[in-house]
Amino acid sequence: MLPPADSLAVLRAAVLAFRDARDWRQFHNLKNLIVSLNLEAAELLELTQWQRDEEVEALPADPVRREALADECADVLLYLLLIAEQAKIDLLAAAQAKLVKNAAKYPVDKARGSRAKYVDLS
Repeated sequence: MLPPADSLAVLRAAVLAFRDARDWRQFHNLKNLIVSLNLEAAELLELTQWQRDEEVEALPADPVRREALADECADVLLYLLLIAEQAKIDLLAAAQAKLVKNAAKYPVDKARGSRAKYVDLS
């Protein structure tokens, strides 16, 4: 049983231990990890293929489909943690910095209620 994943650091340690116990680090170069992340993201997307909007919105209410959604989200997160480890990126710091950048690109007074890209906000 894994320790409670109450932080990215704990989860990162668990995924690295899982990888290392299986001697998979040899396969985990940056390119392979990025490819794998995208394959897992495609599996997440596949859950919505050919679905109407209301079917996608109802997905979490179905226990079987919700578990599939959770599994694919987890796969994406785990590969992202491995990519960040390989690239020496502090994900929390990167996410906080990106929020600051996005706040500058999308000021509330211009972006509120708009789906426009930042270059199209007036």
